[in-house]
Amino acid sequence: MKQISILSILLVMYSISTISAQRKHGETSQYTTYKGLVMAGYQGWFRAPGDGSDRGWGHYGRGNKFDADNVTIDFWPDVTEYEKTYPTSFNDAKGKAARVFSSVDKSTIDLHFKWMKEYGVDGVFMQRFFNVTRNYDDPNKTEDKILKNALSAAKENNRAIALMYDLSGLKANGEDCSSVIEDWKMLVDKLKLTSQGENQTYLYHNGKPLVAIWGVGFPDRPYNIRNIGLNRLIDFLKNDPVYGGCSVMLGVPTYFRDLDKDCLPDPYLHQLIETVDIVLPWMAQRFTPLVQKPFDHIRDHVIADIKWTKKHGVDYVPLVCPGFSWRNLSLGEPDLARYTAYGAIPRLGGRFYWDQMATMINAGAEMIYVAMFDEIDEGTAIMKVSDTPPNSDKAHFVDNDGMPSDHYLFLTGQGAKMLRKEIPVILEMPVQSFK
Repeated sequence: MKQISILSILLVMYSISTISAQRKHGETSQYTTYKGLVMAGYQGWFRAPGDGSDRGWGHYGRGNKFDADNVTIDFWPDVTEYEKTYPTSFNDAKGKAARVFSSVDKSTIDLHFKWMKEYGVDGVFMQRFFNVTRNYDDPNKTEDKILKNALSAAKENNRAIALMYDLSGLKANGEDCSSVIEDWKMLVDKLKLTSQGENQTYLYHNGKPLVAIWGVGFPDRPYNIRNIGLNRLIDFLKNDPVYGGCSVMLGVPTYFRDLDKDCLPDPYLHQLIETVDIVLPWMAQRFTPLVQKPFDHIRDHVIADIKWTKKHGVDYVPLVCPGFSWRNLSLGEPDLARYTAYGAIPRLGGRFYWDQMATMINAGAEMIYVAMFDEIDEGTAIMKVSDTPPNSDKAHFVDNDGMPSDHYLFLTGQGAKMLRKEIPVILEMPVQSFK
């Protein structure tokens, strides 16, 4: 019996090593865990006429137009350092055409990752929307070019990078997550997403490549989480002998724990959470400094979340954001526009952002997700934005509260140091020093 037992163990070990050898991921990464990192979401969806994407003014305005009647961004990027920019119909303070960037340009991606290194932002999750996965076999997708540029820039600047599949766009017409599986295979094979060679910086967690799936459990989604194959997708990412062996992060509503408020009251969500490695609750728009003692509520909420996730055997990453503003975006939907305002969740010169960061770290958070790096549509961007946007009688943009354009990059880097206990937890917002 003892010989049979030893033989069985050897066979299992051989089987595991064979499966590991077949998988296409690199054995390791410079970033072996999310713990101790402050990561931001990265949309990479801004387009401009002449950038080669043939999409007009993508995400700058409605209908691929970008003028006072069609603008959809609330913040204006500070483009002082960009190698390539594009003129708009808006005028700056000198009466010249105000300019913006395109995410398609390699120089744009290179600059953003250079900023991450300079200010100490640990890295980003590249957003990949469901619509993109429908055409996973298209060799000319702009999104693939942007992702390829980001992988290169991440390695060049030693920044962590990971992929986040956003299920937005999945319809309730019999679609499931099969195209995500095929897209992942394509990225692993053609872009070498998780095998970037020596010193690769693709983010691993628990020693495995980390993949995020966002948009699970929200009541405004048209799909039913029980019948879109989420369980098969998670099982594939974790266990497929060639493309699996990954850790999985699930993006869920803020109140996932109690299955109420912004969350579907479906206990199946908890079953899914127990099969993944990290849970990320989406907290943008859920907290505001305009109510009494919001940070007491945030502290208690995060403490309870951490207790729940530990009990269910998963890691937990809370979300911080600078504020929220989507007035221009909402003007295309009159019913929505009635309830929105510029700076609806005010930044307060960074105090709201810093208070969230310090409160969550004090509450026991071991990793942080920032929404977002470049989201000027909804006013959550931490990248450099202008304090003197091209406002006029016909169009309005939110300024930066008189703060330097790099203020939120600086705060994010300080937050990362605080998370890793390189500096103590400081409740008072730090002030950037200039030479």
